[in-house]
Amino acid sequence: MFVLVCVGCGAELTAPLSRVALPAHARQTYGNGLQLPVLMEPGTFAVELEPWGPPGRRRERNEPGETAARGIHVPVPASPEDSPGTVVIAPGDTRGTVLVPEKRGGACCGFDGSDGPNLACVACGLPVASRIDDCSLWQAVWFAPNAVRRLPIRDAAAPLSSWADLLAAGAGVPPSEPIASWGEPFRASDRWHWSPQWVAAAGQTLAHLLVASDGRAVDVPTGLTATMFQRALDTLLPAGGTRRRAVLAGPGQPAHDDADILLVPSHPQTGEAWTPAAPARWAPLPFGVWLRLVFPEAHLYAPASGTIPYGVLRDDPPTPTVHDAFRIDWDVFQRTLNRLPAARVPWLREITDRLSRHRRTGLL
Repeated sequence: MFVLVCVGCGAELTAPLSRVALPAHARQTYGNGLQLPVLMEPGTFAVELEPWGPPGRRRERNEPGETAARGIHVPVPASPEDSPGTVVIAPGDTRGTVLVPEKRGGACCGFDGSDGPNLACVACGLPVASRIDDCSLWQAVWFAPNAVRRLPIRDAAAPLSSWADLLAAGAGVPPSEPIASWGEPFRASDRWHWSPQWVAAAGQTLAHLLVASDGRAVDVPTGLTATMFQRALDTLLPAGGTRRRAVLAGPGQPAHDDADILLVPSHPQTGEAWTPAAPARWAPLPFGVWLRLVFPEAHLYAPASGTIPYGVLRDDPPTPTVHDAFRIDWDVFQRTLNRLPAARVPWLREITDRLSRHRRTGLL
């Protein structure tokens, strides 16, 4: 475990934290004017391994190979100039910081971090982090990599969960959830949305699915998996030829030796994907989403209590249905694909070049 300390004076700026993988939805913007919850679990931190920030370096200013060296393998109009290594935590885990109100940024309902760090060290005044709490953004505190350093805590190492431990805990992410609009009274009956985590996970995984497809059509399992991916796969990939078959695979699941592509979970602490014993093509899914796809939540009867006679079963209302079509987070998809070396192959470039047209016409 670690605490983050100020590089200017050494003051502790966080509670003790253990490292986890950066969530797929960490940089997501979801909907319009919606109240998103806190990004990170209490007592955890994650590190952004890629440069991030406002597009600062135009394509014409990049030297040959410089964009690829920054982890971007396709031409983009501009790339961020910030250094990698930004650390993100839950706002409640900050210590010894003070808000700088004039660094509000271009937000409409809170802080969005676009004006630079808006949290300063109380002890020395050094700007150290950005508090994010604007509408449609995940609430978080992002520490600048050049403003803090990690200080290990002795004898406080967080144990690494095994796949068996994760399955036993059963911490799946529901596919839909109630999300209120900013500044409006919450009404659960008409505020159910597709989970932002699922929407972002679909964008990340679709990029890997396209690479694994080799340009051939792909079929995914029916049900929620098809709701997430099939429409996008059928739109982006050619219809002719032999279709590849993708299946859900992972710890505790049977072997799928006849499958072409495996949809496997990624570990929530390390971010590493589960890998099968035999070589195979695979695409990673965040563990919480994968778990709900493999083990869908059933609508169960619960024993009644109170004045209802013993033995009578109560039929609780099911989760409200989301009537909107499932729409992949295309920004997450594009960022993920741009950072895969396979994105440079011509057939995949042709597919992604048509993405904007598909979105304008409503196919995606």
